[in-house]
Amino acid sequence: MLIWKWIVSWYRNEVESPPPVVLVPPLFDFPPIAARNRMLESSYDVVFGKLALRCLFNDYFQQPKHFVTRIMLKPIDDPHVDLIATVSGPLDQKPDENINGNALFRWQSDVNDPHTFMDLYVSTSDPVLQMRSCAYYPRYGFGAFGVFPLLLKNRETSQDSGVMGLRYGSGNLSCGVTLMPFAKKDELPKSVWLVSKIGRVTAGVQYEPHHENAKLSNLMNWSCAMAYGVGSQSPLSPSFNFSLELVKSSQFVASFYQHMVVQRRVKNPLEENTVVGITNYIDFGFELQTSVDDAIAANNISDSTFQIAASWQANKNFLVKAKAGPKSSTMALAFKSWWKPSFTFSISATRDRADGQVQYGFGLQSESLREASYQRADPNFVMLTPSKEHLAEGIVWETGKRPMLQSDIDAGHFDGLPRELRPLDKIL
Repeated sequence: MLIWKWIVSWYRNEVESPPPVVLVPPLFDFPPIAARNRMLESSYDVVFGKLALRCLFNDYFQQPKHFVTRIMLKPIDDPHVDLIATVSGPLDQKPDENINGNALFRWQSDVNDPHTFMDLYVSTSDPVLQMRSCAYYPRYGFGAFGVFPLLLKNRETSQDSGVMGLRYGSGNLSCGVTLMPFAKKDELPKSVWLVSKIGRVTAGVQYEPHHENAKLSNLMNWSCAMAYGVGSQSPLSPSFNFSLELVKSSQFVASFYQHMVVQRRVKNPLEENTVVGITNYIDFGFELQTSVDDAIAANNISDSTFQIAASWQANKNFLVKAKAGPKSSTMALAFKSWWKPSFTFSISATRDRADGQVQYGFGLQSESLREASYQRADPNFVMLTPSKEHLAEGIVWETGKRPMLQSDIDAGHFDGLPRELRPLDKIL
């Protein structure tokens, strides 16, 4: 009888015991705030990995001896509007230094589509008041946008009166033009771009005329770039991008960016026994800029520079970043609490190679714009809310080898994911 009870008890434990899970933490900042304004910029200035590199090299790297405080809020009653307010300045204020403040009030037509919106920007510096607006129609691929400084302390150039633009975008092509309505004849247009993607190769050109010589035959008005990329734009899928760019026939830029999604074993006494692993996100970027114009070298100006950076998100709460260049090296540590609203505290340390001194910068951010939410994808990649866990049945744990995860994410099926985590496959 005792043996029978033991067998029944063992069978119930085996059947009713929960399956092993792997923690899949949300990314610290996705989608990036800069991506909300991508329709106001030339596609040439956004693709070729430029947006990802901009976030990798700039986010959480505070200016030495300075602080940044940012509040990003979205009201519960009306999710179509949000507000971003920023206060920044020196830690040890001097008479010639000021504490700057600005705020951005935004209205968005579709909660899940950031491409049609209008916002108002107020600041203690120029422009004091600025309005931006964009309308994009995904069905036809056409869009129009405008940036209008309403209040300025000084209006010195034609651009201070506003910029308007038209664009067309599809999955493999993007083209557009920006104009200054009150510009002179030799200042029209402000820029023209054309970007195309065939398979994994992306190529594009951009025309930005100089006022002195705006002829099409002047190579100083043209920039061209080519990139080779693998992977999707979803942060749950690994990707990389390598690009080469010739800027106005005077500067050569080579860059590389890679986003890795890796899984590691975890033995955390604070977690349940069913937790066998955790997903980490590792980003690496490199950028080299060098001059191909002899005039720059003749003026004793540094004709080349480079920077390299890497970031590691260990879990949903901790992010470590570091970057290095010829003049300084910086390391940043960020801690995020996923309350509602969430709070992020960051500290960065910068070492100047000239004098060897280490200076610190601090940042504090409160946010309710982006919420970390995952939904079910498939039986091998099941996201549970709110613990951000999925079943680990599709994972092979072998000693000395990277654990593999087979899912619809790797196959490119994103229908089961929230909209903000899907790649923008309809717009290049």
